[in-house]
Amino acid sequence: MLRRVSSADKPTAPDEAPRLPQRELRDPTVLRALAHPVRIRILEELSLGPATATELAERVGESPANCSWHLRQLAKYDFVEEAGGGTGRRRPWRVIMRSHEWGVGEEDADLAVASDALTRVFLDRQNEVLHAWIEARRSLPPDWRDAYFLNQGGNWLTAKELTELGEAIRALLVRHVDRITDPAARPPEARLVRFLAWGVPAVAVPPTSDSS
Repeated sequence: MLRRVSSADKPTAPDEAPRLPQRELRDPTVLRALAHPVRIRILEELSLGPATATELAERVGESPANCSWHLRQLAKYDFVEEAGGGTGRRRPWRVIMRSHEWGVGEEDADLAVASDALTRVFLDRQNEVLHAWIEARRSLPPDWRDAYFLNQGGNWLTAKELTELGEAIRALLVRHVDRITDPAARPPEARLVRFLAWGVPAVAVPPTSDSS
């Protein structure tokens, strides 16, 4: 099970954990529409605030025309919407704020292929983010350079325990989710931090082929 969180509602009470509007993706056409590296990048940028196709082009390294095309496709499948104001490629877009879940429950062959394709595109992007940080981390201020965590481990759990652990981790990751949409809620020294967590039952991993 993999949940990609793009946004959240604010908590309804001070002591209540934030609740994420959730959309389960079970249409192969929708999954295939999202399984594109540029569209994943656009959603990342829009999760930080509205932007135009021209602004997105500068951030993701694509042309404004290409970003406009991808935005229209994302809008077609209900991932983004116009934020109001502007015309043409200078009209702002915003992400539709919710989490997305796919790859759960029973799947027919078409849905399974589309679900796995999206998961691979998503994880490829997360690997890019991590590798970029590895390259850049020694240029960061010492407190930020050393604040990171990268943990790996394993344990013996039941399926119920693994589910509970996943829910506990998700609760931690949305603790300050109001800061995504409300810049005023961010401490002055805060900066964007990216997270990825997984917990998967161990399976045999095929040996890597040696082409040398």
